[in-house]
Amino acid sequence: MSQKVTFVLLVSLFFTVPIFAQDMPEMELTIPLFNNASYFAAVVPGEEDAQIPESIRNNEYYVESLRLTGLAHTTYEYGDYDASAGFAEEAIRYAQLSNEFTALQLIAEAKRLLDWADSNNIASRYPIDYNESKSNYEASLTAQSNEEWDEAVSSAMRAIKILAAFESGGTRTASETSPLPKQYTVRTWASVKDCLWNIAGYSWVYGNPWRWKTLYEANKSKMPNPDNPDLIEPGMIIDIPSISGEARQGMWESGRNYGRR
Repeated sequence: MSQKVTFVLLVSLFFTVPIFAQDMPEMELTIPLFNNASYFAAVVPGEEDAQIPESIRNNEYYVESLRLTGLAHTTYEYGDYDASAGFAEEAIRYAQLSNEFTALQLIAEAKRLLDWADSNNIASRYPIDYNESKSNYEASLTAQSNEEWDEAVSSAMRAIKILAAFESGGTRTASETSPLPKQYTVRTWASVKDCLWNIAGYSWVYGNPWRWKTLYEANKSKMPNPDNPDLIEPGMIIDIPSISGEARQGMWESGRNYGRR
């Protein structure tokens, strides 16, 4: 069962039984470093969805949240609703700690890989890939400061996915065959669901939907209603500013190989 599903089930259970009020002691969150670089290199590249190593995902906080979930269900079935609510509340707390732990571990690994990239001159050899990974790492730090753990995990894993390929001895040479596009023609919502959020998420734009505001600020003057970033029209030409020195030129063309999906 995923942590999100566990959390939803526990919230549902928590609000269907009487509230069990109790003082819970503060828990110190210790973050051991994860240094198995070869694991990341073997697992991450080439996967559609970035995979979190089990040693991080199935951490002690997550395991404890599952144990408490079982106790919450068991006591609920026996009619001990106060105890069930108490176990559910504790399970939610441990699930949240697990999310934080996972994010911090992955951010630390992304930082380690960036340091490795700096020491191996990846920025000058593969500037597009390096800047993309650095942008995602910085996004993970922003999400961490806002306690947006899901976004922190996603951004950190995008950075890891890029850099782990280089550390393992591979490259993303396809990205060197064609510069990234400088402009994009908006397609219909019915065909591809184009909006600034989704456009920013395209790998050959920024690979990060949270960058939609960059597109908005660069293109608001040509929008039908400059005060409404949600209103863009098919056929509108979107300028794609460079955010980290990445090379961009020309109009996006469907089917062209930009070295990214």
